[in-house]
Amino acid sequence: MASVLKWLEPWEFSWAFLAAFVLAGVLYARGSARLRVDAGRKVAFWAGMAIIYLSLQTYLDFYAEHEFLVHRAQQLFLHHLAPLLIVASLPSTVLRAGLPLRWRLRWSRRVRQSWPWRALAGVLFNPLVATVMFVGFILVWLVPSMQQLAMLDWRVYRFMNWSMLLSGFVYWSLVLDHRPHPPGRMKAGMRVLSPGITMAPQMLAGAIITFSKSDLYPIFEICGRALTLNVITGQMIGGLIIWVPSAMLETFGAMLALRQWLRLSRSGRLSRHVVRSGPRTAGHAAGQLASG
Repeated sequence: MASVLKWLEPWEFSWAFLAAFVLAGVLYARGSARLRVDAGRKVAFWAGMAIIYLSLQTYLDFYAEHEFLVHRAQQLFLHHLAPLLIVASLPSTVLRAGLPLRWRLRWSRRVRQSWPWRALAGVLFNPLVATVMFVGFILVWLVPSMQQLAMLDWRVYRFMNWSMLLSGFVYWSLVLDHRPHPPGRMKAGMRVLSPGITMAPQMLAGAIITFSKSDLYPIFEICGRALTLNVITGQMIGGLIIWVPSAMLETFGAMLALRQWLRLSRSGRLSRHVVRSGPRTAGHAAGQLASG
């Protein structure tokens, strides 16, 4: 029993994380009690929340700081799996419903209509910016010197984890947007194509690390390795985690985006000018044939 409780103890406790985690959980619980939320969405949301907590506030974080392959699994959870699950659960309406009515009427709308929020959202949720951030943060933290800096400075280490988590949320919220474009910021077709674009540099980086014959990250030796595993073998497994599971999750995300695209198409909610132009074009072609 003591060994199990040890795994649940935070390696580096964070009040800021705990406050944000509890707030999101309480809002979702309140919102799901007020709205009809199906079981699948609830499971996806709470599974994503559990993955985030286990990755950042349990003893797993110790192994992530002392073994490359565990570190890569942690980053996969924070950057791909947890945000994908939570965003796929469509939580925004539920979280908003969890706010007290007075807050929703007075503060929520004011914040969303304020120029600082619109400016920040305009930058972060720009499809190009979000895509570059999503891939860029993965590649930046794979640079050995940046990895060393993160492991030696706890502030940089926390920024690394938060940057991976937040960039994952921003990117997947664009790809899995259930609305048409506009008001959605990314076109429906691009939502399906985008994961194929972002997975390519990740797969290349993973392949380079997998087939490397030298220790690219000696900082884990300096910190003290947690597992009795050959250095090159552990690095190879870490590279495979970047290479294969990441690509599989992005493929799954693309399939979810394709499902949304088909749903929008069946409901007639895609761009109206495309629909209207069809009959005119067909009629024009028929007239040309008749006159010919």
